[in-house]
Amino acid sequence: MTEELLRGGDEVVVYDSLYKGHREAVVEGASFVKGDLLDTELLRGTLIQHKVEAVVHMAADSLVGESVKAPAKYYRNNVLGGLSLLDAMREAEVKYLVFSSTAAVYGEPAKQPIEESDPTQPTNPYGETKLAFERALRWYDGAYGLRYVSLRYFNAAGATERCGERHSPETHLIPLVLQAAVGQLPEVTVFGDDYPTPDGTCVRDYIHVVDLAQAHVRALHALAEGHESAIYNLGCGGEGYSVKQVIDCARRVTGRDIPVRKGPRRPGDPAVLIASSARIMRELGWRPAHQKLDAIVESAWRFMQNKR
Repeated sequence: MTEELLRGGDEVVVYDSLYKGHREAVVEGASFVKGDLLDTELLRGTLIQHKVEAVVHMAADSLVGESVKAPAKYYRNNVLGGLSLLDAMREAEVKYLVFSSTAAVYGEPAKQPIEESDPTQPTNPYGETKLAFERALRWYDGAYGLRYVSLRYFNAAGATERCGERHSPETHLIPLVLQAAVGQLPEVTVFGDDYPTPDGTCVRDYIHVVDLAQAHVRALHALAEGHESAIYNLGCGGEGYSVKQVIDCARRVTGRDIPVRKGPRRPGDPAVLIASSARIMRELGWRPAHQKLDAIVESAWRFMQNKR
């Protein structure tokens, strides 16, 4: 996101507690403030000092399983931290916000592809807390004129030359598969191969992080030009990719064998999750430029090779 904004000539301030982030990942040319979302005073001072005009809110805890075991942590960071940000923005008179939301707000949808008008029925505290903040945004818009765009991600993946996935623990499929390719993991576990899909494994919608970032930029520009508050899905379109297709793609890209172990289904894993991104394409003119799975995996592989 910072790379895209700086490339477009914008001034960027990164505000991050670094409890999961990495200081060396802050792009040269951006200002950096180490701080927690719950520190409303520091947030407000940062917004005023740097004359901030718009906020892109990407800070959240985001592990589904952990959220079920520790809902208090998720409500504190994702809801209370978000409200702290909104209050700081109000006091600093910052009127525009782009929010990184999630497909988890839909729960287990009854139809595919998922549209923004489909019911929101989260099945875990992670999705519930993201939806709670979305709902707060609607009321803050009505009462205080704080306009927003909420972007509901599906599976973010891939990398740029200098920025990629660095999670601990790692839970995302593509980096896990690549770690198995280089021997950092002994194997990849496929959780269920008897789903009602063409090859029996779950199908998901993958979207390149560069396409995600460009969608945020379009949303920021739209708000600055008077666009009303809105919610959009972000996916690559098409029919999605199965777990088996991702593993086969990684084998092609890396030229290496990737050991696979079959495991049981995980509770709550829908067979298929695919986004309809028709609304943002129609209203903001956004189009994913890196939607082929090979391009996504190749970029993640290059990042991993460069960082070894």
